[in-house]
Order: sequence, then C-alpha cells, then structure tokens
Amino acid sequence: MKRTVILGIVIVLAFVAMQAIYIIREGQQGIVFQFGNPVRVVRDPGIYVKAPFIQDLVLMDKRILGTLPQTAEYLTLDKKRVVVDHISRWQITDPLAFYRTVRTETGAAARLDQIIAGRLREEIARQNFVDIVRLKREAIMEVVTDGARDPAASFGITLVDVRIQRIDLPTEVQASVFARMQAERNRIAKRYRAEGEERAIEIRAEAEKEREIILATAYQESQILRGEGDALAAAVYADAFGRDLEFYSLTRLLQAYGNIIDGNSTIVLPPQSDLLRYLQSPALPSEAEILASD
Repeated sequence: MKRTVILGIVIVLAFVAMQAIYIIREGQQGIVFQFGNPVRVVRDPGIYVKAPFIQDLVLMDKRILGTLPQTAEYLTLDKKRVVVDHISRWQITDPLAFYRTVRTETGAAARLDQIIAGRLREEIARQNFVDIVRLKREAIMEVVTDGARDPAASFGITLVDVRIQRIDLPTEVQASVFARMQAERNRIAKRYRAEGEERAIEIRAEAEKEREIILATAYQESQILRGEGDALAAAVYADAFGRDLEFYSLTRLLQAYGNIIDGNSTIVLPPQSDLLRYLQSPALPSEAEILASD
C-alpha cells in the first residue's frame, strides 16, 4: 500500500515538474502568460521554471524566416501589365507585439505580403516596363524594403529584405509579345540577308572586273607575242626565199605533201598542177649545161 502511495506521489510530482519546467532552445524565444496576461518574455536559451497550471508558455522562432513566393499583377507607368513574384525575409524581434498583433507566423506572412504588395504597386507604377526588367530591379527592391520596414515593425517584425523572384507578362499578353518579337527578329534577319547579298554582288562584280582585266591583258600580250613571232617567221621566210627560190619552193611543196597526202588518200589533179611538178621525173640537164658546169 505504501509503495503504491509513494509511486502515486512520484507521478504527481513528475507531472507538476513537467508543468513547471520548460526549455528554451537555441533559435527560440517565448512569452510566459498567467491567466492570459503576459508576465515575462524569455529570449535566451536555457532551462526555466514557471508556475504550474496557472502559467502558460508560447514559443516563437528567433531565426530569420521567409515567405513563399507571392504572385500579383501590376501596372507599369507605360500601361504594361506585369506579373511579379516576390519573397521576403523577416525576423520576430518583439515577441509581445508580434503575439498581440498577428499571433502566428502565418498571420505575419499574410500581413507582410499585403504591405509589400502595396509598396510594389506604388513603385512599379512609377517605372516603365523596360526599366523594371533591365535597369531598376535592384533599386525597386531597396525602395520597397525600406518602405515596408516601418509598418512591419508595428507587428514586432524586423524586415530583412524583399526580393523579386520573377517578372513576367500575363499569359494572354505573351503570345502577342512573342509574335512582335518574332516579326522584329525576322525583319532584322531580312535586312542582314539583303546587306549580305548586296555585298556578295559587289564582290562578284569586283572579281569579274579583275578577271576581265586579266584576260584582256593576257590577250594583249599574247597578240603582241604572236605578232612578233609572225614578223620573225616572215623575216626568216623572206630571207630563205631570197637566197634560193627553188629550194624554198621545194620545201613548201614537201610541207604541203605532208599535210594533204597519207596512205589512204586519193588525189585527182590536172597534169599542169604545181603540186605534181616535183612528183614527175625531173628533167635531166642538157649537154651544154653539163659542159658549162665543167
């Protein structure tokens, strides 16, 4: 019986101890409430004691937290519709104010998204679409972060930064934008092709001109050389003709025989033809010619 009573007392004491002792871990902070009223805020990690059954503990994260990407549509200064995804990083620095205003991380994320979306809407409305995409993205994030810090501080939150994760056009606008981009690229491509074709024609014309000049020069030189050769041949022929007319005539006839007579040729000529002059038996010299030669 005593053992049962002692065991019961031990169980009760253990249960009371579990209700009285609490642990704040690294990365945590907490608020101790008594009958719904906050009595103290615990920020440092360690083991602590509270009054059992009458005091409650609410734990909060002390680390830097982040929100999921939030998508919203905005209107730029040049009346372009854009879809922007933003994320934020924040930290609970005033647990009591946090609990009184938003209570949970989900509530805090919802309130922060509203504040950030409002600041983004104001800032994007001051910028043109091209500037947002190309030049002023970082500047917009800095302005939005600075503008949202004070409202976030009223919730016990310190806003670390705001980041634009994605900037895009609405789905129904993308098709027309892509069509315009494609038409612009095709126009540029056609201009480049036309310029290339023009340059190719110029190069071909230049090459053709140089070819004609080279051929004309070569023809001129060949004609000069041919004329010089013909003149030299004529001089040689004239010299040979002047020295021995009969030998020259024989040589020319032998060349003609070689050109017109072959083994399969049949030639019919009159007896008085000059071509037959040397084919007939040559006349023997007369006795007077022989004596004259002696």
